[in-house]
Amino acid sequence: MKKTGFIAIVGRPNVGKSTLLNSILGEKVAIVSSKPQTTRNRITGIFTRGEEQFVFLDTPGMHSPKNSLGEFMVKEADSSMREADAVILVVDTGKDISAVEENVIAYLKKSGIPAVLALNKIDQYDREQIAVTISKYAEKHDFSAFVPISARSGKNVQELLDECAKFLEESPWFFPEDMITDQPERQVAAELIREKILRTLNKEVPHGTAVVIEEFKDEGSLISIRAEIFCEKASHKGIIVGKNGASLKLIGSYARADLEKMFGTKVYLNLWVKVKENWRESARTVSNFGYHEDK
Repeated sequence: MKKTGFIAIVGRPNVGKSTLLNSILGEKVAIVSSKPQTTRNRITGIFTRGEEQFVFLDTPGMHSPKNSLGEFMVKEADSSMREADAVILVVDTGKDISAVEENVIAYLKKSGIPAVLALNKIDQYDREQIAVTISKYAEKHDFSAFVPISARSGKNVQELLDECAKFLEESPWFFPEDMITDQPERQVAAELIREKILRTLNKEVPHGTAVVIEEFKDEGSLISIRAEIFCEKASHKGIIVGKNGASLKLIGSYARADLEKMFGTKVYLNLWVKVKENWRESARTVSNFGYHEDK
């Protein structure tokens, strides 16, 4: 009998939620960087093994929003928990319990939704620190299980899946067996390009960048993509483009390599950089750039 269930992956920024999702799927569907709040949209990752189909909802990091984009991200995380059958709360093993975890636990208590605590980055801590963290969270809530993991190396990720399997219910699957995400190709392309911006420019440019795919043509043996990179200041545009266009060429080269790997064909990538001042403050612009709730 087939089983399935929706499981939200939640936690504060930069605890490794997207890395965990990619580790489970064995492919990159969520972008990853060392910067917090990398994920903006909710991303669905689908993992099928045997008669079980897990539908994971990777969510933006929970934080106190400072602009319209931040408000959208928090809503995405909240709505994912409300729609899920179960929750994985991902925490950094060495960090104290924050208001973010307290709020998630309060919701779990109120809703009665089952949850697993995934203690991430265990390769950075000793057994005593892991035990102390488990003890602290055990006092706060009756989690279904406590699973120490390393999302980066994949350690104990299968054990985490086994615990999540207990939440699945008998039901026809919602997705085909070979499907790993429901993200449109345009969204995948935009997010991969944005990841390369974050990684290539490191701390020089803040999170005020957005990528909009203006053209996506699949001609079988070649995919042609025209993308516009929006930033908030003219000075940021100069950094993204770089001297003689060097930075933009590097971003494009890295992005094209990932896109060709994902789509399994050659990719022609045409990147443009434009300035849209303070776009994160405008709810309309945030929505126009693709950050809006699905109706």
